[in-house]
Amino acid sequence: MPMPALKNEIGDRTTAESATSPRVRAQLQLEFLRDTGSRASFLAQSYQEPPFKVVRSFPLPDGSAMAHLHNVSGGLLGGDHLTQRISVGNRATVQLTTTGATRIYRPRPEAMPTVQRTVITIGEEALLEYLPDATIPYAGSRYLQRTSIQLGPGAGLFWWEILAPGREARGELFAYEDLEVRTRISAGGAILAAENLLLKPSTGNVKSLARLGPYRYLATFYICQTGLAPRAWQAAEDHLRELTGSLTRSGELLWGVSSLVAHGVVVRCLALHGLEILPGLHAIWRRAKLHLYDREAIPPRKVN
Repeated sequence: MPMPALKNEIGDRTTAESATSPRVRAQLQLEFLRDTGSRASFLAQSYQEPPFKVVRSFPLPDGSAMAHLHNVSGGLLGGDHLTQRISVGNRATVQLTTTGATRIYRPRPEAMPTVQRTVITIGEEALLEYLPDATIPYAGSRYLQRTSIQLGPGAGLFWWEILAPGREARGELFAYEDLEVRTRISAGGAILAAENLLLKPSTGNVKSLARLGPYRYLATFYICQTGLAPRAWQAAEDHLRELTGSLTRSGELLWGVSSLVAHGVVVRCLALHGLEILPGLHAIWRRAKLHLYDREAIPPRKVN
């Protein structure tokens, strides 16, 4: 499957982004395919520029290919403009994870915001599980994240992200300047999910009831598979709502689930503390994968 054109998927850079050249402009391109003989998935092509690094892919017991996304600089620096393009070929199954949290460092005063763009295409009857660790914006940081995901016929997606309030152990709670997240998931030319989140702690909008309210952490989990009937997704939503209800604790941990316009559900979590988010996401992932694929979820193996 050819790599998609970034401009068509994400759109042109904003005027603010193009006003000053970024400190680092780097790309990561990964293409995964399925071997028709062994039926195992593998990393067929890889192009990477520092600070991106993917050493290799590892086979999982179910035939999936698993890869770790490294950032050799330890985090994203002010003014960096990074692009990830990931292609999952027809009937391939892939799991991606990070080697640790994504740290957004404070930029120099004259630097532009840190920008990371991700373009993902998932082929016919393919599956991508994208399971990163949390994003941690440091004090004074400015971060723009753009994600575009295109699903082919019968394609599946498990994709989550966790947003932390900062370096909580150092007392940096919402000390960053701004954090903007834009996500688009589409299939067959139709948009399934369109998310626009802007957090600016200096204006007080973080504590708005339309954003985080009294909570500190936010997690989002999209679960999609194209081609299933609406009643199947209603059953999946009911199935997951029972689980998320058991995970919720009033005033500390709030989980919710709702159907997308088609082909999937979205799970949200708001939490005062971050320790219980990842176990909850794993529990939901296991339940959803058994329900949709009748297969066990395989937790990602971490490397140092």
